[in-house]
Formats: sequence, structure tokens, C-alpha cells
Amino acid sequence: MIPISDDTPSRRAPFVTWLIILGCVLAYIWEVRLGRVQMEAALNVLGFVPSSLSAHQNVPAEALGIPAAATILTSMFLHGSLLHLGGNMLYLWIFGNNIEDGMGHFRFIVFYLTCGIAAALSMAYADPSSHVPMVGASGAISGVLAAYILLFPRARITVIIPLGIIFWPFRISAFWVVGLWFLTQLVTAALTDPTQPGVAWWAHVGGFVAGLLLTPVFKSARVPYFGPIVSRGPWA
Repeated sequence: MIPISDDTPSRRAPFVTWLIILGCVLAYIWEVRLGRVQMEAALNVLGFVPSSLSAHQNVPAEALGIPAAATILTSMFLHGSLLHLGGNMLYLWIFGNNIEDGMGHFRFIVFYLTCGIAAALSMAYADPSSHVPMVGASGAISGVLAAYILLFPRARITVIIPLGIIFWPFRISAFWVVGLWFLTQLVTAALTDPTQPGVAWWAHVGGFVAGLLLTPVFKSARVPYFGPIVSRGPWA
């Protein structure tokens, strides 16, 4: 099930969301231009390594004068493949504009980065000895999805289901789209050995939980929980 659009209107241009997407795209173009070998080296240096928080020996980023903790932020803009980038940016494009609208530009970027930090720390907690660099915006985007399910659960999301060469589109409430997504992340994280390289499932779970907890702090007071798709008057 792949979401492709929603029907929740935005009342202001989501330029922070656009800038995040642009930053991730430009970062990936830079990665590709390095070539495969140098790209992997760059991800090793600028990706977040969970063990770097507890043991600072032989951390590539620190060898270049970059604090290990700073790689939590740099890792949010890096992606390992075009599919990785495309999937994350699709979700941010669909859901990010409404959350930015409901929080305001400044509060949204702080919320987004904080959820990304929480996601990275969740992975570090799940496997503190891991030397595998973690990259991608999915942890921060998980927080955006959590905010969406709190604020716009009744929004209608257009999704497609690939059936061989046929793509079947239909509309379903955001509650089911995001709820099923989170359930998948949680079950997969519970069944996957965190010490094995692969998708950082616990980062997705941690980012989502952070989003649930932080949305009440960052949302505008005029934006209701579980509110209607369209409300009266401009949001603060």
C-alpha cells in the first residue's frame, strides 16, 4: 500500500518541508557524484553510528573534526539509494505540509529535527554497540506521521496497491494508513535482531513515539486533535 496524496488542504506554503526535500535531494546528488566507493565512505563518516555515543575511539567523523553527536543531524539528509530517498520524500511531501501548517514553520523544523534525534537515540538504545552507520530521514518522518494521525486521522489518503502490472488506487482514512504503517514497523522491529545490518526499525518506532509525545507541545492551540479536515479561520 503506497500513499500518493491526501485531501487535507494547507493554508500556507510549506516552504520548510520543501527545503528539507530539496536538501535531501541535493545531498543525494552529491553522494552519487562521489562515485560508489567514495559514497560509501561518505556515509560511513556522516552517518550516525550508535556506538559513537558510548565509545569515541576510531569514529570516522571525529577524525575529520566532526563531533559524533553531530552525525545525528547529518544522517537525516543522507540516503543509501534512490529508492530509499524517493520513499522518504514521498511520505514527507504528502504528510509534511499539513503538519507544518498546523505547527508553523519554526516549530515544525524544531519538531522534525527533534523527532529525528529521538529516532537515532532509540536505535542507539536498541543496539548501543553497533558500528553500522544509520542514514535517512525516515526517523524524523515517522514523527510527522505520528502528528498527522493525532491531528488529521479522518483525512482521506489516496493509496495504490501494486497487483502485478496493475496499480489499484483507492482512498482510505489516514488512521488506517498510518496505523498499519506503525504496526508494521513495531512488529518488524520486535522480530528483527537489531545487531544485524539493515533497516533501522527501532528508529522508526522511536521517531513515531516522539512525534506522539511532542505534537501537543508544538501544534498551534487553534488546531484541534482529531479535528475536521477544514476548520474556520486561519491557523496561528
